Amino acid sequence: MRPNKQELIEMLRVSGEDELQELYKRAYEVKKAYVGTKVYFRGIIELSNICSKNCYYCGIRSGNPDFKRYTISIDEALSEAKWCYGQHYGSLVIQAGERRDDFWTNYVSELIRGIKELSDGKLGITLSLGEQSEDVYQRWFEDGAHRYLLRIETSDRELYKSLHPADHSFEYRKSCLKLLRKVGYQVGTGIMVGLPGQSLESIADDILFFYDEDFDMLGMGPYIPHHGTPLAHLREGFDSAAALTMGLKLISACRIALKDINIATTTALQALHPEGRELGLLAGANVLMPNITDTKYRDDYQLYEGKPCLNENADQCIGCLARRIAAIGETIGFDEWGDSKHFYKRTEKQKTAKGR
Repeated sequence: MRPNKQELIEMLRVSGEDELQELYKRAYEVKKAYVGTKVYFRGIIELSNICSKNCYYCGIRSGNPDFKRYTISIDEALSEAKWCYGQHYGSLVIQAGERRDDFWTNYVSELIRGIKELSDGKLGITLSLGEQSEDVYQRWFEDGAHRYLLRIETSDRELYKSLHPADHSFEYRKSCLKLLRKVGYQVGTGIMVGLPGQSLESIADDILFFYDEDFDMLGMGPYIPHHGTPLAHLREGFDSAAALTMGLKLISACRIALKDINIATTTALQALHPEGRELGLLAGANVLMPNITDTKYRDDYQLYEGKPCLNENADQCIGCLARRIAAIGETIGFDEWGDSKHFYKRTEKQKTAKGR
């Protein structure tokens, strides 16, 4: 049944500690019933901070001259993937700025094939590489990637326009999500919550957009202003506690409304609270994405202000996370892809419909 917009707004409007805890508890019960309490790791490789986009909210936008651009070598990226495989992570995420040149397309293809070879096909691969053509999506899928995250950031067309230059197309971004579905990926999207000009009604519409488009996974987080963007003035007066709470409410509302999708608890939550990612799990998330990028690159891949774990290497990170997850009574799905249950449910429905 399609979620009720007014009920979504009421969940997003909840305030007061008792009411908040009741919301998180309700979402956690839905999570237990539909996806369980196993946490799936996706080790993130931040492959490159070169980006053709100039989004007004993003620290690595093309118009920001304040840091060094980089692209990790194939050998370095494969070394990080090998570490990920050796630590029994089930999957990794290849994330980078958006670009569409032939060098980049070939480079990503080579990397995907290399990861599949070194792991004997056992490492799952999620891509988060932005808008591409159908041919490129198809090529990377055939190389071995099987999940793709493309955040819409907001499903409100006018709000989207206010956050991007005129040469950025909301309609094209939406069409890319459909292309990903057509190719066969498990498709993920997400929004930032707390954007300037965003209302609770708009966020509720975002959740209905997730439902209507039948997405398999979500990666969402609170908007945190960055000093190297046109929205830097919003740093003054930024309320980190309110941003954290809204981020957690969004996770809970999505879990309650969408039931069996994968929902990530993001590092942006940890930027606002030392235990932000664990709070996300307790609010209904079931996927966690530790950063496995070499620490020498992390200062130059800051999408938002105050990114955590810039100097913490991957070995330190996994031990810390394992302890924290055990402390909240959950387990880690080592050596498991942790694919979206919703994806399988959706594709089985399609197979049944075709067989009629």
